[in-house]
Amino acid sequence: MQARRVMAMDHVAACRLPLRLPTLRLGRPGEVAFALVLGEAHSCSSANCLGGPFMASASFSALVKSYLDERYEESPTWASILGLTEYDERSTDLSAEAFRRRDARVLEWTRRFRSAVDAELAPNERIDRDVVLASLRGRELLQPREEWRRQPSVYLNPSLQGVFTLFLHRLRPERELADAARARLEAVPEQIGHGKANLDLPNAPRVYIDRAIGQAKAAARYARDLVPAEVKDASLRERLAGAGAVAGAAYEDFAAFLEGNKERATGDYAIGADLYTALLKDSELLPYDARELRERGEEQYELLSAEANRIAEDIDGSGDWVKTCATLNRVHAPTPEAMRAEYEAWTEKARTFLRETGLVTLPAGERCSVEPSPLFQRPILAVASYNAPPAFSDSRHGHFFVPYPPDGTPPEEVQKRLEGNSSAGIPTTAVHEAYPGHHWHLVMAKANPSPIRRTHWTSYFGEGWALYAERVMREQGFFTDPRQLIFQYEATLFRAARIVVDVGLHSGEMTFEQAVDFMTEKGNLTPPNARAEVGRYCSWPTQASSYLTGMLEIVDIRTRWLARKGSSDRAALREFHDAITSTGSIPTTLAERAIAA
Repeated sequence: MQARRVMAMDHVAACRLPLRLPTLRLGRPGEVAFALVLGEAHSCSSANCLGGPFMASASFSALVKSYLDERYEESPTWASILGLTEYDERSTDLSAEAFRRRDARVLEWTRRFRSAVDAELAPNERIDRDVVLASLRGRELLQPREEWRRQPSVYLNPSLQGVFTLFLHRLRPERELADAARARLEAVPEQIGHGKANLDLPNAPRVYIDRAIGQAKAAARYARDLVPAEVKDASLRERLAGAGAVAGAAYEDFAAFLEGNKERATGDYAIGADLYTALLKDSELLPYDARELRERGEEQYELLSAEANRIAEDIDGSGDWVKTCATLNRVHAPTPEAMRAEYEAWTEKARTFLRETGLVTLPAGERCSVEPSPLFQRPILAVASYNAPPAFSDSRHGHFFVPYPPDGTPPEEVQKRLEGNSSAGIPTTAVHEAYPGHHWHLVMAKANPSPIRRTHWTSYFGEGWALYAERVMREQGFFTDPRQLIFQYEATLFRAARIVVDVGLHSGEMTFEQAVDFMTEKGNLTPPNARAEVGRYCSWPTQASSYLTGMLEIVDIRTRWLARKGSSDRAALREFHDAITSTGSIPTTLAERAIAA
């Protein structure tokens, strides 16, 4: 996501899920795998794209199926996002007992997957096992923090995402969709009740509360005013309106509850350097500790700044990329809808470039719509985002959401937000979110026969790939205007700044306000966008560091892969791109193992 992107987090799935949940797919039985039909001008053999022949043993397949089936029972919203319509009428259990039960299951599943030893597994199964173990380790590390007692959005996201995804993808007839949405809306009061009972407000960070208040208020309007309009039939609309009124009242009650108790919220969002390091090494399988990662971010920032300053000198003679970008930010669409139209035009230009150059294989039937961001997402996300087609549907239709301001935003702040979507910067974001960024990657991932790899998500690969997409499009000449080029560097500098801030916030070396100032000065964000960004970093440790870190890992993998091939022409690049994205979104170390198999 350009900052990406982010749909609300479904913490309830009991794992560290990225904000952009609809693209984060963590599993499903393998019997629903289907063959990806590759079209346009190029083709790709399954062995090359998927990392060699794919074998599965009955016992390991049964273990995976049992694990994933349990996960879907735990989080019906997640199941719906993946296209498993049999879960659509169900709602997630948000009781304290359910959270504790899910936590206890992590250790049991860890034991069972560790018992699957190398000698009994095919190479691809060893990778799948290691993907699951890394994910389980991340969940285990975070359990002592009990985010379900500190994070109010835990009690908002399952219902919001659960209803939104039904109408976004429309995998069932309208009557069935309306019935499923009504069931989930009617469950909202109980879920909110669990939230009010479970939250330990004195231990909750104030930034969590402030973000959730805005989200709950937007959720009330979404449930009451927008959901009923999703159906054409008058009787169905009336029933949805009734359920929406019930849910809307519960959301408003939750907002009032949080508003009335926010002064009590004095908890610390920082997870500490030791836990940050453990997440990097044990869950993401990276070689860095928190300090080394921050130093890497600072080093990259300096290197990128020097190059961006040279481009600024060419553009306006200033030699100062921050000043040049600030000037260029003033050239933007006059309205959010005009901004959306610019994004749409550049998305199509990026797709055309890929088709003409053969830099990747474009799967037949894929398409990407460019749309306004969902109403309930706007208070918590000020940047572009992407929502992938369900992993277990035939659809290859993705949704690229552009950042509309929340309802009631003053006109002067709307203009400031539009400055963050300048005409010169939009091409980079279109590449990142759509072609060959998130949309292309996640459509390619649907080809993988492994239910683990088709659905697992780590930001270090997924976001790393999208930033790599920007870089390779720059290398291949897509950005023809230096004003566009400087914004691609600015986007990468922004990701370097994120590393510095994310580690600083969670190691306790940087306050919230210091982080906002840093992102305004070093990340070239407007103050409102910087504040929204930093709030997200507080809520989601290590994710903000994933973009540049993952991109650099993918570049290193590419270097080694092309060296083995003895070629670096576009045909070789296409083969690499097709192969590594078809592994899904797994830790980069495991992705390299997969394409070397």
